[in-house]
Amino acid sequence: MIILMGIVGAVFLVGILYSIFRVLRLLNILKGPAKTGLPTDNNTSAWLLLIFLFVFLFGFWWYFFNASPDLLPVSASVHGEHTDRLFYIAIGVILVPFTLLNLLLFYAAFRFRYKKGTFARFYPHNNKLEMIWTIVPGLVFTALILMGTNVWSNITAEPPEDAEVINIMGYQFAWGVRYPGADGQLGKRDYRLIDPTNEFGIDLSDPNSFDDFTALEIHLPKGKPVLLNIFAKDVIHSVFLPHFRLKMDAVPGMPTHFWFTPKYTTAEMREIVGDPSFNYEMACTEICGRGHFAMRMLVVVDEPADYEKWKASQTAWLKMNPEYLSKIPTDLTELARIKSGIDQQPL
Repeated sequence: MIILMGIVGAVFLVGILYSIFRVLRLLNILKGPAKTGLPTDNNTSAWLLLIFLFVFLFGFWWYFFNASPDLLPVSASVHGEHTDRLFYIAIGVILVPFTLLNLLLFYAAFRFRYKKGTFARFYPHNNKLEMIWTIVPGLVFTALILMGTNVWSNITAEPPEDAEVINIMGYQFAWGVRYPGADGQLGKRDYRLIDPTNEFGIDLSDPNSFDDFTALEIHLPKGKPVLLNIFAKDVIHSVFLPHFRLKMDAVPGMPTHFWFTPKYTTAEMREIVGDPSFNYEMACTEICGRGHFAMRMLVVVDEPADYEKWKASQTAWLKMNPEYLSKIPTDLTELARIKSGIDQQPL
């Protein structure tokens, strides 16, 4: 609503200024040619240009500060603080020169408007100026790129050894999530084993796969590094966790990864934003087909103890799909039953 009101107000103001300009121009035409030889609307145009400058800059900065509360809240991950700092540095680098240059350009148009007997000086080239406005922006943008590359290199490098490993699979039109079981080790996967039930291509010849489980929502432990191994089953998708400043494409045939450390539990972030209904979520930011809008998944950040309790309450994928026991080597069948809990009765 605020944006719409701002646009309507700007259009209305431009319309008023244009109407004033047209009326003054018609009056000047009725008066006939000026005795001075100057265009009859020369000064009027210059002053209107100056008025437009201040109205435009006022509207721009008013909207900038008025819309700031609609930006994302504080980062929910450790690396996100560095990302936010880079974002605000880039905004400053862009907006300060933007404002100064507009002031200079509009002032120059006003100050050097046509006057009888005054002529522009022929000034085709200046090596010093060329060097300044080429080298200075080049150095600034090089510094920004290097700072960003440093942050990106850290979060896409190898994670800490104690990182919690989670597999994310994107497909039309949902997400699949796979966790390691009690052994803390994710089993191998093989795309050739993918079928309608085994969406991850879980390799059941690897004993580490026996207690792995899938989930309908993502749970993360606060304060512990989390590694997301990201895959796509059909087309390009994109894992987007805006509150954690995380975005990584899921590309068919090319696994990607991203690690981060959650800072605030869901309950803590609800207090920070003052919204008891707030939830983290994961979305897809690639236009991957007609059902793209449905690719949203709830994300919950728990205290470490609550996270482990949630993991312990989950059921192994193999226990939910016991027919896959026939695909396990005979000498591993008993181990598979024990690790997956197939023979255990529900409490």
